[in-house]
Amino acid sequence: MRMRRFLRLLPVVPSVLLLLLFLLAPVAWSFYASFTDAALSGRAAKDPQWVGADNYVRMFSDDSFPLAAWLTVVFVAASAVLGQNVLGLLIALLMTRSRRAMASWVGTAVVAAWVLPEIVAAFAAYAYFNREGTLNQIVGAFGGVGPDWLYSFPLVAIVLANTWRGTAFSMLVYRAALADVPRDIAEAALMDGARGWQRLAFITLPLIRSSIATNLMLITLQTLAVFTLIWVMTAGGPANASTTLPVLAYQEAFKFGDIGYGTAVASVLILLGMVFGAVYVRLLREQRP
Repeated sequence: MRMRRFLRLLPVVPSVLLLLLFLLAPVAWSFYASFTDAALSGRAAKDPQWVGADNYVRMFSDDSFPLAAWLTVVFVAASAVLGQNVLGLLIALLMTRSRRAMASWVGTAVVAAWVLPEIVAAFAAYAYFNREGTLNQIVGAFGGVGPDWLYSFPLVAIVLANTWRGTAFSMLVYRAALADVPRDIAEAALMDGARGWQRLAFITLPLIRSSIATNLMLITLQTLAVFTLIWVMTAGGPANASTTLPVLAYQEAFKFGDIGYGTAVASVLILLGMVFGAVYVRLLREQRP
């Protein structure tokens, strides 16, 4: 019996080893380094010393950390939970009610932003929101004068850019979920006099609630780790107005050379992602019949 169980587990051993090597090992090192004074140069680069919780004490007494944490929450809530999730659902609903040619064209246009490499999408968003960029050119064509979006409204710009790039994933998830909704239930509700929003609220959304929870979990964890898009567009500025936790961790670790403090910020980000993941996993379990 034990040999049979071992043979069943044998095919997954390589995957487990790869996860331990390339995922858990870096995370474990990050947590360890956050309790040291590791640096990019100097004595601490060659021989880092154990400093205990000093980096975390410094982090929670630093004004930049609570601001970065708050901006991270706002960025995730606005661009993932509200932006990508809601917009992806709306596009998927519209595509199910439109003609095949129109649905195909819209789907291609939305997915185009998603398949772009992140660095390419970031430069495209920068060119769009720049003072002399596409958006202000459009505003100028109608006689208006657009602001410097990346300076005056940096958080709005990165939220819109991340929503533009990531909506395709939510759209694809909801397209698949809506295709599995039984038509006879919707037709029965229509015959009973239910309006469109009533069918959506009381029939469609409850039937795809597991897909909603799964999508929210995936896009939330993905948005928590967004760095390239923000760094290319604003580099966290001006005056830390768009500095999220990934940007703060990068600045402290590689711009200022303080690896210990930077990994402490990254460790908090990892814990935040674990909290979000645990909440969504619990929601998924509660929704199982």
